[in-house]
Amino acid sequence: MAATAVSQEQQNGKSLFDRIQQPGVSNQMAHQISLLEHEFNMVELQQLRMSIPLLRPLYEKRNALIASKPFQDGDFWPRVFHGAPTQIDDYIMPSDSNLLGDCFINFLVERFEVDEHGNGEPRSLRFTFEFKTGEDNPYFEDAKLVKDLYFRKKIMKTATGKGRAVGAFVSEPVKIRWKPDQDLTRGLLDAACDLFEAEKKDIAADRRDLPEYEKLAKKLEEREVAYDLQESNDEDGFGETQNSGHSFFAFFGFRGRVVSPEEHQLAIAEEKEGLLEIEEFDGEGEDDSLEEVEIFPEGEDVAVCLAEELWPDAFKYYVKSYSDQFDELEWDLENENGDNDDDDDDNGDEDGDEEGEDEDEDDEDEDEERPRKKVKTQNGAGAERPRKKANTENLDGGEEERPRKEVRTY
Repeated sequence: MAATAVSQEQQNGKSLFDRIQQPGVSNQMAHQISLLEHEFNMVELQQLRMSIPLLRPLYEKRNALIASKPFQDGDFWPRVFHGAPTQIDDYIMPSDSNLLGDCFINFLVERFEVDEHGNGEPRSLRFTFEFKTGEDNPYFEDAKLVKDLYFRKKIMKTATGKGRAVGAFVSEPVKIRWKPDQDLTRGLLDAACDLFEAEKKDIAADRRDLPEYEKLAKKLEEREVAYDLQESNDEDGFGETQNSGHSFFAFFGFRGRVVSPEEHQLAIAEEKEGLLEIEEFDGEGEDDSLEEVEIFPEGEDVAVCLAEELWPDAFKYYVKSYSDQFDELEWDLENENGDNDDDDDDNGDEDGDEEGEDEDEDDEDEDEERPRKKVKTQNGAGAERPRKKANTENLDGGEEERPRKEVRTY
């Protein structure tokens, strides 16, 4: 009791800043917090699992509505993707935008490993993209592209040497049958598919020893050099370049981690028996050979955003696309009127000049508050000019190596 009183008295004699700087959370407290957070996460996961069968009929009704003529004539999914969240839009290049605007018909997201009773893994995702075919699609032959991402767990060693089940997406690259000279990934997707097929043929081989690995690594290096050169020559006037120099369609080449079915089942079994520690995984000891040739490193982030933001809120993004269009038109008209006012002010007297200066200052204030107009254009036959990603939680720290993100490991 006396010790507690002394401790409180010592605390009261220090500033809040000093108290914050003190290491106040013991290992035991941290472990208790982790256990309780794990319980919360497990309940949230069960809520997600049980909601899937309930929501399926509603999504089927929505799919039927979107497939109706008014919505198809209204370019539903192209409009939704045009106004997609930043985590998606930052990876849609100008040529991708042209393809999506001209040929994109339908989009589906399914949590396909959950059955009608709510049993199964709810974090596994299936993305289905449907497109026009034949002469209506000058880019590729495929009417449908399906990308499956399996959520799998693997036992990894923590900093203390204990085991922890780490979850991540596992996926296979999806080949696109590009028409001549229309490959928006510039050969990267084909190279990723070739490496995957080579690995399946020779399971025992070291990935780095395969000629397909060297070919893909070289293509990635060429892309980085071209992107760095283009970024240094950026003269678009906005001072912005896109976060990545690769096509959105490289997403179909995303592979994630390599986790065998046996490793996944072992991790699930030991997790249920409480044999695994709830500790942070530092990434040590991982095989980085696949990550080094990942053609779409942001695949996890984009997949989660597609499934948890764009898909459930598709109507919101569709309606917003019309209001954004009106705002852009209004902005253009205001700019035109502003130019005319400036011309009139140049011909006025000193008082007119002073009034014009005041108006210009007001216009500048308004321009600072107005969001930039979204413009997607093709820069001729040369390389596309990417736009830099705005500051977000997922940004890398400069040129430092980006740590692999975990996907909902609860």
